[in-house]
Amino acid sequence: MNIRELQWSKAEKQAARKAFEAAYRKECAAVTATLKDMRGRACEPRDLWRICDYLTEQRDRTDEKYDYRYSVLPFVLARLLKEGWLAESDLEGLSADKIEIIRFLAGA
Repeated sequence: MNIRELQWSKAEKQAARKAFEAAYRKECAAVTATLKDMRGRACEPRDLWRICDYLTEQRDRTDEKYDYRYSVLPFVLARLLKEGWLAESDLEGLSADKIEIIRFLAGA
């Protein structure tokens, strides 16, 4: 079966959305912590531009990464798993075959 053609039950869609949003919140919290640290150490005008550059880079990365289309969702969840924004336990509610695909894609 083509991964992009997987069928998602209503319960799986809810579980995937929960995991997806938890990872997003977790990553945004990490960005916020880094931002607070950068802001606390800023004392030169160039530090402000570094903060701006950092935020722009993070926005671009998260916009590219957090794509909730079902056709790419296994790839997204695998990336989040691999990067540590998700744990396997966060995938609870997905079918065993989807979890296996995600684990395989993540190299787990």
